[in-house]
Amino acid sequence: MTAIRHLSLGHACVDVYQGAVAALVPYFVAERAYTYAAASGVVLAASLLSSVVQPLFGALTDRWAMPWLLPLSTLTGGAGVALSGVTGSYGLTLAAVAVSGVGVAAYHPEAARAARAAAHGSHTAMGWFALGGNAGFAAAPLLVMAVVGMGGLHATPLLVAPALVGAALCAAAVRAAGARGESGGTAAGSGRDDWSSFLRLSGAVVCRSVVFVGLSAFVSLYVRLRTEGGEAAGTAALCVLYAGGAFGTVLGSRLAERYGRLTVVRRSYVVTVAAVAGVVFVPGPGVHLCVGLASAGLYVPFSLHVTLGQDYLPTRVGTASGVTLGLTVSMGGLAAPAVGALADATSLQVALAPLIALPLLGRLLLCGLREPGPEGQVVPAGSGSSSAA
Repeated sequence: MTAIRHLSLGHACVDVYQGAVAALVPYFVAERAYTYAAASGVVLAASLLSSVVQPLFGALTDRWAMPWLLPLSTLTGGAGVALSGVTGSYGLTLAAVAVSGVGVAAYHPEAARAARAAAHGSHTAMGWFALGGNAGFAAAPLLVMAVVGMGGLHATPLLVAPALVGAALCAAAVRAAGARGESGGTAAGSGRDDWSSFLRLSGAVVCRSVVFVGLSAFVSLYVRLRTEGGEAAGTAALCVLYAGGAFGTVLGSRLAERYGRLTVVRRSYVVTVAAVAGVVFVPGPGVHLCVGLASAGLYVPFSLHVTLGQDYLPTRVGTASGVTLGLTVSMGGLAAPAVGALADATSLQVALAPLIALPLLGRLLLCGLREPGPEGQVVPAGSGSSSAA
């Protein structure tokens, strides 16, 4: 478990930069007077280039193990965010967060491949790996508030610290896996790739991603306005969104061991519909409870998406990991400018309302999918793990 532990902690140090981009949005609005659309463009910049290069890194890790990529990509992700606040130029800010997005994109396929090899088929072990990323997300608002809230955007170079720690942890994970014989070769297995099921799963994950990225980008601003609680209320809401994910990820892996992955994933999408509706429409402090429920609903299936994707494409584990763990998350960022533009034209509440329908669409895409076996073999119909919610 040493490699999983190091990979989980390293994952936290990488994903803190995904969370940091959203956490920086209110400061860009406050210090640089960005519109909602311009601020959401920062989120888009972190996602767009990442979306383009993510499949490339996934395909590369299907052919070769590249453990050296883990510390290098961690440093790249941190450097981009660290540079994002040191210039007043909007274009250079976009370029900096785009560099960070490339680092994050490079990290996830290889890290998921290495985690799968170290987990030896355990959903719980993969859940711990995913938990590390969620913990990084959860820590991001507090880290940004501590650094940028006190020193302004010009203090962002201090945000490079997690990347330095993460690079060391990733290097330790590579050494630990190598000592146990887990880092050689690729994680590709035998079996038949089920592209139809994989693409439907990916469509559902994109729906989940758009909801998560939309809430990440704007829930802090929305809660500030809705509760009149100021910066503290907004930061608390973003922390709840990310911290609930840590709980949801652990819960999801445990439930999957008992009820099966698809049953748990389907039911979580149904819960998310009601929770997001609560975020949009519940007044006052109760909105924080709805944010927490939405977070759990969005994150219960998080690690399960990854292992399902890997089992649907057993000969292309790197590609499956890059898509389910990275590309679909990045694709969610592509919708952020549309949410921001609608908010500028109407209100944040109106702009967030369409997010309610997306988990329902994701649930519909999951209809008819069957549980894959560990080598891409479909579990027979009627088994408990393939029952619909």
